[in-house]
Amino acid sequence: MKIEDVSFGTTDWATVERTETPGEMGVAYQRVRQFGAVRVRMVEYSPSYLADHWCEKGHIILCLEGELHTELADGSVHVLKPGMSYQVGDGAMAHRSSAPFGVKLFVVD
Repeated sequence: MKIEDVSFGTTDWATVERTETPGEMGVAYQRVRQFGAVRVRMVEYSPSYLADHWCEKGHIILCLEGELHTELADGSVHVLKPGMSYQVGDGAMAHRSSAPFGVKLFVVD
């Protein structure tokens, strides 16, 4: 990732519009800022959330609260707890998220 042509700025996430997207189960809420080619998001998954798709986009994800379960195409499951992060490149490994107890994430992609 190369961050270009982005001036210094701050974001008060409470003022960024929140959108809602249903999953296969539960709901995803996100606040999104776009900085050139870089998308930055504050994402919350409701308890019992299960994504309705397999994702192949690259991300860097930091777990702020709760617990994120990420299933990979190979069948393995990885759990993030607060203070943990993961990174995956575009097309590197299909993955799907779930949040049995709910989770709040900071995502860069």
